[in-house]
Amino acid sequence: MAMSTSSARDADVVGASVGRRLRTGGILVEAQPARLPFLAWFSYHPPVGSIPALDQLALVVGVGVVAALLLGLLRLPTVAGLLVAGALVGPHGLGLVGNLGLIESLAEVGVVLLLFTVGLEFSLRRLRIIARQVLVGGTLQVLLTVAAVLLVSTAFGLPPGKGVFLGFLFALSSTAIVLRGLSERGELDAPHGRLVVGVLIFQDLCVVPMMLLLPLLAGVDDGAAGKGLALALGKAVLVVAGTLLVSKLALPRLFAWVVGRRSRELFVLAIVAVCMGGAWLTSLVGLSLALGAFLAGLVLADTTYGERAMAEIISLRDVFSSLFFMSMGMLFDGRVLIEHPLLVAVLLGGLVVGKGFVATVAAMAMRFPARVAWLVGVGLGQFGEFGFVLARAGDRMGLLDADDGRALLAAGAISMFVTPLLVRAAPHVSAGERLLRPLERLLGARGIDEVVPEHEQLTGHVVIGGYGAGGRLLGRALTESGFPWVALDLDAERVREARGAGAPVYYGDVTSVEALAHARLAHARVLALSINDPEAARRALAATRVVAPDVAVIVRARALNEAELWKSLGADNVVSERLEGSLELLARVMRRVGVAGNLIAGAIRQARAGTQESHRKPTLPRQRLGEVSELAELKIESVFLRTGDHAVGKGVAALDLRRRTGALVVAIRRGGGLLGHGDAEQPLAEGDVLFLAGDGAAIRKAFDLLERDGASS
Repeated sequence: MAMSTSSARDADVVGASVGRRLRTGGILVEAQPARLPFLAWFSYHPPVGSIPALDQLALVVGVGVVAALLLGLLRLPTVAGLLVAGALVGPHGLGLVGNLGLIESLAEVGVVLLLFTVGLEFSLRRLRIIARQVLVGGTLQVLLTVAAVLLVSTAFGLPPGKGVFLGFLFALSSTAIVLRGLSERGELDAPHGRLVVGVLIFQDLCVVPMMLLLPLLAGVDDGAAGKGLALALGKAVLVVAGTLLVSKLALPRLFAWVVGRRSRELFVLAIVAVCMGGAWLTSLVGLSLALGAFLAGLVLADTTYGERAMAEIISLRDVFSSLFFMSMGMLFDGRVLIEHPLLVAVLLGGLVVGKGFVATVAAMAMRFPARVAWLVGVGLGQFGEFGFVLARAGDRMGLLDADDGRALLAAGAISMFVTPLLVRAAPHVSAGERLLRPLERLLGARGIDEVVPEHEQLTGHVVIGGYGAGGRLLGRALTESGFPWVALDLDAERVREARGAGAPVYYGDVTSVEALAHARLAHARVLALSINDPEAARRALAATRVVAPDVAVIVRARALNEAELWKSLGADNVVSERLEGSLELLARVMRRVGVAGNLIAGAIRQARAGTQESHRKPTLPRQRLGEVSELAELKIESVFLRTGDHAVGKGVAALDLRRRTGALVVAIRRGGGLLGHGDAEQPLAEGDVLFLAGDGAAIRKAFDLLERDGASS
């Protein structure tokens, strides 16, 4: 099975045996492979005079919609449906697609757009936060996987070069499938999501060195591979740094000019140009198109145009990325299951179970607890898009036998199909975590059991689960109020920063009975759950009822309709993010259009009565005089009373300022403080400052009266 490769590189570096320059992201299957015999009569032939490309594209999209709908009825992920549809219409299924070059090209666009939007969601600031996950986590996962595969292959008598090559193939995971799943479930910011993203970024960076090492592994190195590797890595660093620097300087100015033209079409074209331009720049030195698009999205996310760019591009991304997932399904060759069922099963087990276990160990070596490590292992346990790239290059150099290659690609396609199913089920399966507990203790992947002495006897405190933005706000407020608290979080960098600032934050899993016990939850007053992983929050509730059945639990939920579920699981109170955001929007809109404050408060009370209770009084946005159209002419002006002014020694009531001028005294400042309004007869003194409200004419009359008694009555 012939496939296009992913990394553009110079032919003189890798040797003439590798052939033509490699393109990024596409997987091209031979145009006319044999189909399964019983499917031959399903062959599709376009009518004479039609446009074959359009016919086939319509068929591919139509079958994809049907398959996704059918699997959706079974509550299976959409990606799984698209993979099945690709297998059905592909060259090894019904053979409905003959122009695979078209599908491949569109699929490449899909990968580029998908990684661009992931970059938009991430931003450079957030990438700096996961730098440790990229460098340490990625290095551990890749090296441990290569070492494990080399060990197994050597035991089966394969030469070391082939063993390392197979390790390269197993080390790479599917960036597109995994990131799509994390993004759909809102888990990019969860601890396991950050680690998975970091490892995937590192894997993409490894594609070029792996490609350049293939001649050395195949024994055809002419001495230029080492120089080529150093040169390629140097160029890659320069291009990535240059792309980030130029984009950082140029993008804000470019988009400011584009937005100034007030053309939506121009804005969308500019987004696509930035996305494709970033991909093209990185491809010049052999890095993947997807990595370049990801970097372009990161830079754009740090500008004021990131949110609008995401809104404009997301529909286009979904269309093209769906074609990519279908193109992955087209790689599946069902004949291999008949010819080599045992080999496919072993390879599939190695990808899903073996590789997943290695990724889990890498996560635990970074002191992540069992739950996070379990989710990371499941998320990375599949074949990667660039594995198909390496497979073709290795096949040309004799590193992969034909039958073994077909079996590996079939197992890889199956692993891509099962990944969305496993990732969805993994948070609900606790058996894997229980099996990892001994390894967790061995590697010391916990931190709450090392509390400082002043926290060993805490009572009546608050335990905060999750020290993100919400947890930090709560902790700061409790500190300012003098109330004791401790927080548990699974982000090692976040915990380190918080501990450095003196905050009582510990590295610990809030779903763990042991961690909650060390946090002295049984002696606490409240547990506040503020984490991004809903399943983890549910398990934290269950663990809480074991450790401290009587402690009050307040949960931050996303949607309002989750409130009853949380309460049935044991939560005492539920705060809905969407409801609170909607009420704030209601208050601000009604205030802006001039609705009276008591009516706004009534609307909020009515909304709460039908949704969720709150002990917090409704707070309305403060209204400025200039925002009330009816009071647009009203001014606030101040008057300083000097020696000899007419008003000195007289009370506000005696001056009769309101009747005689139309201006109103709204406040009096004396000696650095404001006087009360209880005594209108209290004499004004030299140095007092009077604050007056009224239109321009009234203010001028008031000045004259206060200074010289010159206003007419």
